[in-house]
Amino acid sequence: MYEMKDEYLTGIEQIDNEHRVLFEIAEEIYQLCVNEFVPDKYDHITNLIQRLKDYSAMHFKNEEDYMESIQYKRMFTQKIQHDNFIRKLDNMDLEIVDQNQEQIIKDLLKFVTDWLIEHILETDKRIAE
Repeated sequence: MYEMKDEYLTGIEQIDNEHRVLFEIAEEIYQLCVNEFVPDKYDHITNLIQRLKDYSAMHFKNEEDYMESIQYKRMFTQKIQHDNFIRKLDNMDLEIVDQNQEQIIKDLLKFVTDWLIEHILETDKRIAE
């Protein structure tokens, strides 16, 4: 269900390849969300959150380095958005995750989906212009 489509391509190979991985993580979140055979999803959710944080931090650094190398004028706005994304993940209360796993995984999926679509289409594609 979650896959990198041509409409999300920026034309910058490294960024596009890293976006593919973010879509793969989103697909894993989706698969966990719909998997009825895993009654306790806490460990899976926390692992996905950590993977998402780690990979996003690496991706954002690479993207920011690239923007700096081309003297991209909107880099500061991008950096703020990147920081807000990581902050949102950092502020997830793991006690609430444990108490409300189904809702948290749905919320995480919506957050990641909205981010990928909006951020790539509205912000990242401008880098290549």
